[in-house]
Amino acid sequence: MDSKAAPAAPRALFALSIFYGGMVCIAGVLGNKQVALGPISRIGDWVGIGPLAVEAGIFAFLLLVATSSAVAELYDRPTANRLVVIGFVPLVVSLLLSELVLALPAAAAMPAERLAAFNTVMGSTPRIWLGGIVAYGTSQLLNVTIFSRLKRETGRLLWLRAAIASVTSQVVDTLLFVTIAFYGVFPIGQLLAGQMLAKVVLSIVAVPVLIYFFVGLGRRLDGAPGQSRI
Repeated sequence: MDSKAAPAAPRALFALSIFYGGMVCIAGVLGNKQVALGPISRIGDWVGIGPLAVEAGIFAFLLLVATSSAVAELYDRPTANRLVVIGFVPLVVSLLLSELVLALPAAAAMPAERLAAFNTVMGSTPRIWLGGIVAYGTSQLLNVTIFSRLKRETGRLLWLRAAIASVTSQVVDTLLFVTIAFYGVFPIGQLLAGQMLAKVVLSIVAVPVLIYFFVGLGRRLDGAPGQSRI
């Protein structure tokens, strides 16, 4: 019997992985609400798109982008890619659990209005399921790829690498999700333009700041490289 202890994971990677899994699960729930972002809505008016209503899941997805980029910065591209791939597990399991709970009969004591609200929020269609899964995997892996490639070529300018990778991946995310989920259901041109505009602005403004925060937190948790482990 091998008595050697299994290698421990770096503290930062452990913490960021847990956070990442939580954001994967909550993104779909938050997406049930559309929020009006004043400054971005005004930009929409200026470019002829009109006032924008952005699905709130965008905030969780931007945190996913920042987290995977921070892992790539702290460790390497393969580690960040594994984080994204493992993220499919909580994503798929949460979807399956949602369907199971929706299929189970509600307790007689549960108020009808609460049941209707729950079914509305948690219910989904196979196309939305598929769109979310495909868009998540493609955009997150693309983000890690671009961010890591730019790091290899420049080695610096974290804020610029973060913005370029995030903008590109979020445009792809929007194209995939909206097209798979809603094409043929209703005209999607204005929805695509509005969502892309919102994601581009937020990617430029928020994602670099978030990545600096996560990288700084990760370095603090790990201490000297390779020494602080759990």
